[in-house]
Amino acid sequence: MLDIKLIRETPDLVKERLAHRLDGSADLIDEVLACDEIRRKNETQKQALQSERKKTSKEIGMLRANGEDSSAIETEVKKIGAAIKALDDEASKAGNRQTQLLLNIPNLPHPDCPIGKDEQSNPVIRSWGEKPKISEPRDHLEIAEAKGLISFEDGARLSGSGYAVYRGKGAKLQRALIQFLLDLQTDEHGYEEVNVPHLVNRECMEGTGQLPKFEDDMYGVGNNEQFLIPTAEVPVTNLYRDTLLAEADLPIKLTAQTPCFRREAGSAGRDNRGIIRMHQFDKVELVQIAHPDQSFALLEELTGHAEAALQKLGLHYQVIELCTGDIGFSSCKTYDIEVWAPGQGKYLEVSSCSCFTDYQARRMKLRFKDSEGKNQFCHTLNGSGTALPRLFVALLEQHQDAEGNIAIPEALQPYYGSDTL
Repeated sequence: MLDIKLIRETPDLVKERLAHRLDGSADLIDEVLACDEIRRKNETQKQALQSERKKTSKEIGMLRANGEDSSAIETEVKKIGAAIKALDDEASKAGNRQTQLLLNIPNLPHPDCPIGKDEQSNPVIRSWGEKPKISEPRDHLEIAEAKGLISFEDGARLSGSGYAVYRGKGAKLQRALIQFLLDLQTDEHGYEEVNVPHLVNRECMEGTGQLPKFEDDMYGVGNNEQFLIPTAEVPVTNLYRDTLLAEADLPIKLTAQTPCFRREAGSAGRDNRGIIRMHQFDKVELVQIAHPDQSFALLEELTGHAEAALQKLGLHYQVIELCTGDIGFSSCKTYDIEVWAPGQGKYLEVSSCSCFTDYQARRMKLRFKDSEGKNQFCHTLNGSGTALPRLFVALLEQHQDAEGNIAIPEALQPYYGSDTL
């Protein structure tokens, strides 16, 4: 969440930065400040009343010691106690409201974040490789059906729409891609692999910003006290919730492969055919916990780590920077990596790499002790390294030939065991 001190000291700056998001969150700042004013004013008044009550209580003791009547003063003490309770109740109400507001206010976009309304305003930062020259590209649905790689009928029969079953060589290719991605990030880029639960509590979801804002998009169980994870970012980042790290521990680099569960699988239509948008999908996630002075440089590094996977697989892609109207709720700065899918005739987002500054760390109470012995909030980063369905789509569609064969990239061959699918 945002630092209340920052809001208190620079409200106009906070409103200006939030206004670029075009989501109405800037309008909440005045109410946050009003709650803050009530809470702080009541605390000052409470301290004065407590001092008065302490002084008056001593007078009662003296009167009693001298055998004198103290009933009038005792009445005054009771009135002071009632006034303190009223102040506490009002301050508690204002504090709870302030907390709820802060939990629903997004992070401030980076000052250099492109200003725009939606994805149409996202500039292309760079691209790698070239679009393969395929005269009549088939899409992944046609390829998967011809080769028996994926069964959407089985997925629908088991779970409904938005699910798929990978079969035979399709399941083998999925497994090969997962192992390739994990080995790349651990062996070449220095990430520690972790295997985490796929069900987390509310505190974890609040810590990384999924709750309370996006609760309707999540799969909750047990009266929504636990949730199926929408991304490995949630359990992996929360490994350090309520933790005080040493400065020398930073940066911490973690990777994990998990299924991801999301209700918003999209509407019907060509853009959502096949495995492009699913309720359940696999993803390899990259998480870094960083020193505030290093976080934006590490965002560039992390994005490069995700790009490396596509380069090794010989897949053409582009990198865009998200504008203020398209950037995620908790993010300060985000790069999306979009891989080319010839059968779709469009780019598909396969990775989103973000720096959250201290926004998540404040929610999780994730701190480090600096060289001066002061406790500071860490910065958190994460990125997909990468999402499997769209990587699967791009591999089938970019590496197809006129005879219906799919060339397996050299880097993937040791995992798949063949050079052709």
